[in-house]
Amino acid sequence: MWQLRSKTWGPAQSGHDGPGAYARPCETRVHIDDPQSRESLAKAIAAHLASFSPAPRPITVVCVGSDRSTGDALGPLVGTRLSRAAPPGVTVYGTLESPVHAANLAERLTALRLESQGEPVIAVDACLGKAENVGTISVKPGPLKPGSGVNKTLPPVGTFHIVGVVNVGGFMEYFVLQNTRLNLVMRLADLIADSLVDSVTKHWRAIGAQVAATREH
Repeated sequence: MWQLRSKTWGPAQSGHDGPGAYARPCETRVHIDDPQSRESLAKAIAAHLASFSPAPRPITVVCVGSDRSTGDALGPLVGTRLSRAAPPGVTVYGTLESPVHAANLAERLTALRLESQGEPVIAVDACLGKAENVGTISVKPGPLKPGSGVNKTLPPVGTFHIVGVVNVGGFMEYFVLQNTRLNLVMRLADLIADSLVDSVTKHWRAIGAQVAATREH
């Protein structure tokens, strides 16, 4: 489980960072009640994927969390749904049946490094934040630092990461996670999983073409 600390948010953007370079997209946030949340989230994920590879290629999704805590079950719920609907080339770690959590994270990451061929890795986790941010999902550049919300030091995960704000942070985090509404967690999980599928099947190739064109100029 991750702790939301950032105060600045921005849409996914592209640009130049030297000749032929394509800037990594910045952070994107959507709210679960936004009618355009699925499309916005899918395009943001696709922009991150395209910044690493303009053409679709195999990817790995690591869904971090435990099914023993309602709030922390966001990752395993995403992994379970995604494992049933993932298009070819998408490998999923972390489901309700076989979760990736604090006790086995290092071991699973070792296996991932041995099995992967340098493909992009997307990390997914639950997040605690301010009351006004509950119900939001953010796509953030760089690796996830799991456990920061409950004062644990765990290995970083992912090329970039997705977090869903499931409840309010700042006090009694374990108790808060245990008393998080399952309905909200399920809705967030459905939106993240659906957007991940859409990003690969609908948006990656188109956004990748834009990235390739940018790099040619």
